[in-house]
Amino acid sequence: MADKPSRALVIYGDGLASAVLPSHNNLHSFASRAACGFLSVRASPPSETEDERICRDLAQLLDAYDFYLSDKRGEAEAAVFQTLSERFMGLRAAMITSCPSVQSLGRKLGFHILHDSELVIDDGFNYKMLEQVPDSLDIASKFLHLLGFSGNDVLEKYDFDLVFLHIKTCEKFREKKEMLVSNMDVNMLNGFVGKILEKSHSGSAIGSRLHFSIILSYGYVSEDDKLCSLLSRPSTETNSDLCLLCPCQSYTMKGGHKLDNIRHHHPMLIGQLQEGLTRRDTATTFFFEDFKKNGASHAILSDRFLHEVAFRLWKAPKYGA
Repeated sequence: MADKPSRALVIYGDGLASAVLPSHNNLHSFASRAACGFLSVRASPPSETEDERICRDLAQLLDAYDFYLSDKRGEAEAAVFQTLSERFMGLRAAMITSCPSVQSLGRKLGFHILHDSELVIDDGFNYKMLEQVPDSLDIASKFLHLLGFSGNDVLEKYDFDLVFLHIKTCEKFREKKEMLVSNMDVNMLNGFVGKILEKSHSGSAIGSRLHFSIILSYGYVSEDDKLCSLLSRPSTETNSDLCLLCPCQSYTMKGGHKLDNIRHHHPMLIGQLQEGLTRRDTATTFFFEDFKKNGASHAILSDRFLHEVAFRLWKAPKYGA
């Protein structure tokens, strides 16, 4: 247990999991130092738009799924829902995203929405090599400064306990003279992660106080696509009477009740790193099969993620074992 509360940086790459290549060395370096596992999500309902899917997946990650459904049906006023600050002991959280619908959801949940114009990279630099960006334009430093990390110093006065970067790759992500941070592709993300790792290296003051999470999802997945399965046995082997004796997996449960719409394939991939606190496992790459074989944790319901982070920030009691 840490002797001081952590501060959290969360990067959520919507739909980027399948774009990771062996050449993305910084993502794999992160995985080799992190505790790796999965976050289960609910299956997509019929006739769901891409924008609805983006918000629904994010709502699960922020434990606001029921609120999102109520808000979508126009019943939000009747729903009892507390903001992040109310739920987690005054938690100060910021979100960076270019999606208007996500911005709207974030505000309702209590996030302070930061605009990309505050975090831009000049068009004159190579976006795919963010590690070469000079300090004056170093986006990683700007993110860390929001959390009270300046150089190698940990400041007592800072703006946010949690900074959440929502990345959704868009074809029209580039404007005339700038690149929106929240529309990185996986190459840019790889460079950005490299800068964060460089500044929070082992033995640094930042490394022991920064709780760094990277979450990559598969985005839209057809229900006919059963690859990347969390199940240890093929479905053809799970119909025997003996299977009725097997308990429900925890990633399918919430509040003691089994959820019937959990998708058992294509979960979100998650790695979490904080020097001296997170348990390093034997995974060495940011790939599904490596996480499944060598990750420290199998899968938890995505709704539990925010609670786990809040615990590291001393904003919530410990959940589970």
